[in-house]
Amino acid sequence: MKLSHTIQLTNTLVISGISVLVWVLLLINPGGIMTIEHCHVSDAGASAKSLKMLLDMNPFSSQLLGWGLMVVAMMLPKLIMPIEHIYLHSFKRLRLVSASLFVLGYMTVWMVAGVFMITVILGLHLYLPNSFLPAIVVGGLAVVWQFSPVKQIFLNRGHHHPSLAAFGKKALQDALLFGVTHGVWCVGAGWALMLFPMLLPQGHNAAMLVVTFIMISEHMEHPRMPQWYFSFRLKLLRILIAQTKIRLNLSGHE
Repeated sequence: MKLSHTIQLTNTLVISGISVLVWVLLLINPGGIMTIEHCHVSDAGASAKSLKMLLDMNPFSSQLLGWGLMVVAMMLPKLIMPIEHIYLHSFKRLRLVSASLFVLGYMTVWMVAGVFMITVILGLHLYLPNSFLPAIVVGGLAVVWQFSPVKQIFLNRGHHHPSLAAFGKKALQDALLFGVTHGVWCVGAGWALMLFPMLLPQGHNAAMLVVTFIMISEHMEHPRMPQWYFSFRLKLLRILIAQTKIRLNLSGHE
C-alpha cells in the first residue's frame, strides 16, 4: 500500500508550517521565555536568596514552556517520516488520532528530559551567571558525543519504525508507544546538542538554527555500524549544495 503523493505533500507542508510558525514565536520571545534573566544577587555567590530571586525572575513553568516550543520548532521536521509511517499503516479514520498520539508520546519524553535540562541550566546560571564556560564544556561534550558509537546506536534505533496494529485500542496504544520510544532515541541522540544553545548567554537563536540543521541532517543519514565516526553527518548540506549546482547548471544552459 502506498501513501498518495498529495497526502505526503500535505503532511510535509503542515508539519513544516507549524515548525516555521513556532520558530517565529521563539524569535519574538514573548515574555522572555527563551532567555534566563540575570539575577544580580547571584554576583555575590549562590545562596538561598539568590536562588529565590532567580526563580522569581525565571519561573520554572515559563522556562518549561519555552523548552516545549523549542522542541516543537527544532524536532517537528524530524517527525515527517514517522508520521508518514503511521498514515501508511492506519485506516483513514484513525490517521489523525494515531499521529496525534504519536506526537504526544514523543513530546512527553522531551518534556520530561526538559525538566532535568532546565534544572541544570538554572543551576549553572546560579553558580556561573552570564558565563560562557558551561556552554563551552557542554559544546565539547556534544562534539565527543556526536562522533561516539553510542550516539550512532541511538540514531540507528530512531530509524526503526515498528509494525502498528490497524484496529481498536491496540492501534492507538501502538501509536502512543511508538512516539515514546522514538522520543527516547531522539533524546539519547540529541541531548547535548539541545542543551548547548540554552547555556549560551548570547547568540542562542543562531546556535539553535545551527543545531536544528545538524539534527535534521543526521536524521537523514542511513544507519551505520556503531563506531567512532568523525563526521558531523551534514547530509542536508550536501543535498542543498548538489541542488544548487544543478539549478545553476540548468540556468546556465537557458
